[in-house]
Amino acid sequence: MNTCRIVLQRRFLPVSNSKKEKFDRFIPNRSAMDFDYAHLALMEEEEEEVSSSRKAYRKQLAETMGLNRTRILAFTNKPPSTSSLQHQHQHQHQPPRRIPQRPERTLDAPGLVDDFYLNVLDWSSANVLAVALANSVCLWDASTGSVTTLVTYGEDQGPVTSLNWAHDGINLGVGLNNGQVHIWDCVTKTLLRTLQGFHHTRVGSLAWNSHILTTGGMDGRIFNNDVRFMSYPVSTYKGHTQEVCGLKWSGSGQQLASGGNDRLVHIWDRSTCTQWLHRLRGHTSAVKALAWCPFQSDLLASGGGAEDRKIKFWNTRTGACLNSLDTASQVSSLLWSNNQRELLCSHGSQLTLWKYPSMVKMAELSGHTSRVLSMTQSPDGCTVVSAAGDENLCFWNVFGLPDTTAKKTVPKAAHEPFSHVARIR
Repeated sequence: MNTCRIVLQRRFLPVSNSKKEKFDRFIPNRSAMDFDYAHLALMEEEEEEVSSSRKAYRKQLAETMGLNRTRILAFTNKPPSTSSLQHQHQHQHQPPRRIPQRPERTLDAPGLVDDFYLNVLDWSSANVLAVALANSVCLWDASTGSVTTLVTYGEDQGPVTSLNWAHDGINLGVGLNNGQVHIWDCVTKTLLRTLQGFHHTRVGSLAWNSHILTTGGMDGRIFNNDVRFMSYPVSTYKGHTQEVCGLKWSGSGQQLASGGNDRLVHIWDRSTCTQWLHRLRGHTSAVKALAWCPFQSDLLASGGGAEDRKIKFWNTRTGACLNSLDTASQVSSLLWSNNQRELLCSHGSQLTLWKYPSMVKMAELSGHTSRVLSMTQSPDGCTVVSAAGDENLCFWNVFGLPDTTAKKTVPKAAHEPFSHVARIR
């Protein structure tokens, strides 16, 4: 009897914790299992077939959120990987990121044309902001706070309908209402070239790619101009039937995205001049907002106008739509962060920052009283400027890292920029 008691006591006594836990290789370890994920993995097998684009989006989302696991049962506690330990270490030492929801400063921009289809704001690699105010082009040096008027056009040429800096930060392309395109040297303030005779209506979009200046007009045509030669365009892209209101070259310079009032997005290959690579359908309104992803070369974001109000994500290698998000208002501009997987969208009278690819809303930025028309990014990637129909320019430190938020990209100036320009109020 005593022997039996001793055996039973030994069998049910709690086992002392040792330095190395031993588990049965045939019995799963419940503490190391994720039952929510296991249930999801089992239920996915019962779902109906989904499209290839949807599968690709799910795979990318799973990899980003760490859900790309293949096993449901766990028999041992898996040690954390080196990358996860490094991430935890960085997260512990990194203070919470603060995103200011009001502009750091607001500048008056009298004469800014309230037209959704125009692109009248751009920030150069030399830290100079160019803005079109009716018939004038004004330059604001963010390093010194100085303001100069580059040129003022007559009524037969203006208003200015598009601006885009070359990568050198010296040459500025200026599109006009009469169909001409001017190239200015903004250091010497001299007109270098006049492109004319191929667009017969306003030029609402410009995009530089090395020595190629691409122009998009109200006539629906796109021209590539080699500025090294005094000649007609070197190539023409024909695909839009209405105004071209958005042009963006990819980071590699091999692909061009164009958006038009015909609700279409085209992907063009630089080596092929006769036919588009992909014709992307899905928007139900004009497409002006285009942004190539800096960390995934074949990912393009596009935004639709007032009747559409959606942000769409495209795989430009396959032409598949990966995801779509309703913003509930007209999308005028999109900007990717250079440091984080984040996307900034201007829609309606506000700016919204989204986390990609989960599309979780991170912040809503308010400061304008009218619809936002354009956005542009500073050379360091931290500051964003937005222009709206209220004739204001708002500066936002939205992409700034914690250790750089104290460094103002835009210094305080003693005088108000554009104060010398005649006001229409």
